Amino acid sequence: MMPMPVRRALRRWNRLYRETRLVALSLREKDHPVFAHVVVTRRCNLDCAYCSEYDTHSKPVPIEELLRRIDKLAALGTTTITITGGETLLHPDLEQAIARIRSYKMICVMITNGYLLSVDRIKSLNRAGLDRMQISIDNIEPDDVSKKSLRILDLRLRWLAEHAEFPVHIHSVVGAGTTRPDDVLIIQKRAKELGHLSTAGIVHDETGKIMAIDAESRRVLKEVEDNTRSAFSFARHNPWRKKLLAGQPNDWHCPAGGRHLYICEYGLVHYCMAQRGYPAIPLDQYTIEDCVREAKKPKPCAPYCTVFCVHRIAWVDQLRENPNQALVQLFPPDENTGASTIPAPVRVLQSLFSGSAGKTPSPTTVAFRKAAMRLLKIS
Repeated sequence: MMPMPVRRALRRWNRLYRETRLVALSLREKDHPVFAHVVVTRRCNLDCAYCSEYDTHSKPVPIEELLRRIDKLAALGTTTITITGGETLLHPDLEQAIARIRSYKMICVMITNGYLLSVDRIKSLNRAGLDRMQISIDNIEPDDVSKKSLRILDLRLRWLAEHAEFPVHIHSVVGAGTTRPDDVLIIQKRAKELGHLSTAGIVHDETGKIMAIDAESRRVLKEVEDNTRSAFSFARHNPWRKKLLAGQPNDWHCPAGGRHLYICEYGLVHYCMAQRGYPAIPLDQYTIEDCVREAKKPKPCAPYCTVFCVHRIAWVDQLRENPNQALVQLFPPDENTGASTIPAPVRVLQSLFSGSAGKTPSPTTVAFRKAAMRLLKIS
């Protein structure tokens, strides 16, 4: 049997290739969905006070219906599907859904609270082809606000470090009202010890609007961002969040309903997890024309929105339409030296697939673009 380090390395390079290809497709095409969140069950085994996305009784979406929804998203050209809930591990046929997503060469991510993980389940997720896992952990000990706690989940994190062939991302919500916001720093330290990724998000209300957080939570959030390992991490390059924390709105166009879709347990398309009810069209009736129309619609919730994944998609679209402005916005020059902070991979993708607005690409750029598109199998 192939050693675990070798299997992980092969999976990592395969995933990097596929993710690079999908970013390139997103830069090249403007109409197809980039991200889709698919609810596989609304039921959850926990009852965290700040969460508005669960109940205690719903049955899982039948696997036949879930597979049809995945097929439809693939037909729309979706590049990444995130399986969400409720608690995703409560779905008895979860691995079958993951395998279906991967059969279309889409990236598959799942969100879980991790309570139901076992060594056997982790190996089953490996076999299904899961690309990434996000686990929510908010504190060290459970309290009245959050049951997603490091003490209870540490053993599962160790199992993942030993057996998972996919990267694990620990996400903590800062400002949710937990008694010790600096617990997040301990969680981040433990995640790094085990080789997992770690980030923090801001608590929002049921509409996705940022909620006020205290000075201690702000300090913790800043320290988590400063400790983020990768220089090419959106956790460290997110000017929209900095403005929200300063009480300022963001001037941006939200492309939800087109570039980002949220599919509820009933199979209806919504803008995102925080804006359910719009446009509420059945997925099996959804078309590219619907995607284009809804993506163009102004969203009144956008100025104070905290839904991170939609902001990222909007930035990719801006990178295609106005690359120089987008890069300066996300990677502003160093305050002390004035030097560019744009990572090399971003520069390469930008030059190859979006170019410079109003400029004709050089013959060398055209040649490299064609070679890259052949390598990434983009027609």
